[in-house]
Amino acid sequence: MSLIQSRSFSPCAVSRLRLLACLALVGVVAAVGGAVTAPAIPAWYQGLHKPAWTPPNAAFPIAWTILYILMALSLWRLWDKVAPSPARRTAIGLFLAQLALNALWSPVFFGLHAPVAGLVIILALIVVLALAVRAAFRVDRAAGGLLVPYLAWVCYASTLNAAIVFLN
Repeated sequence: MSLIQSRSFSPCAVSRLRLLACLALVGVVAAVGGAVTAPAIPAWYQGLHKPAWTPPNAAFPIAWTILYILMALSLWRLWDKVAPSPARRTAIGLFLAQLALNALWSPVFFGLHAPVAGLVIILALIVVLALAVRAAFRVDRAAGGLLVPYLAWVCYASTLNAAIVFLN
C-alpha cells in the first residue's frame, strides 16, 4: 500500500495529492522545456526562417500552459478515477512515454539547435501521443478528451518544425 493510499488520508485527500503529483510531474517537464527554450528565442530562433503560419512568440507560453494543465488533469483522471487494470496501465504507460518525448524535444530543438533531430522526435511524439489518446479514451473518455487539444497542437507544431527544417 502506497503512502498516499494509507488509511491516514481521506479519499478526497488522496485524490488531491494525486492531482498535485500529476501537476508537479508535468510542471517539471514544462519548466525544463521553458528553461531551455527561453534563452534560444532572442538569438538562435529569431534568426531562423519560419513559415507564414508561425504564431507570435507570445502565443507559445499561453498555449503550452493550457496544454500542460490539460495533460496533468488527464493523467490524474487515469490514476485517480479509473480502477486499476491492464488497460489503465497501458494508458498511463503511453502517457508517460509521450511525456518523455515531449521533455526531450525542447532540449534537442532549442538547446542543441537541431531542427532535424527535433522533427524526428516530434513525429515520434505524434505517434505515441495518438496511441496514448486512444488508450485513454478506452478507459476514461474525459481523460482522452483532455489530450485531444494537445495532439492537435503537436501536429501543428510538427508542421512548424518541418517548415523550419525545409526553410533553413
